[in-house]
Amino acid sequence: MKTIKQKINFKASPHDIFESLMDSKKHSAFTSSKCSIKRKVGQAFSAYDNYATGKNLQIVKDKKIVQTWRASDWPDKIYSKITFTLTKTKTGTKLAFTQQGVPDNQYKSISKGWYDFYWNPMKIYLEK
Repeated sequence: MKTIKQKINFKASPHDIFESLMDSKKHSAFTSSKCSIKRKVGQAFSAYDNYATGKNLQIVKDKKIVQTWRASDWPDKIYSKITFTLTKTKTGTKLAFTQQGVPDNQYKSISKGWYDFYWNPMKIYLEK
């Protein structure tokens, strides 16, 4: 298993990024796919038309989100742990992202996928 670590700067507030990740309608809007998420610890979520599923482990409004996460094409019962940490900067927000427990053979595609399907579309959605 491998760990993905990424840092992305957004010209948006921590609140706007948090809302984009934790509000079903906003999440669906920037990913152009169906998302269902609640803001309660222990609640399950699904994103990208059920490609990604998991549950909320920790939520600190506008600062931190920790979730279990798995892709639908991963072997059964294999879950990773993702952490989004939001830090206000002079020009917006730095998002520090970590995903622990990514299967070795999925590392490259999942790592690239966060940019292709999350960070880049989120930047366009938030910065327009």
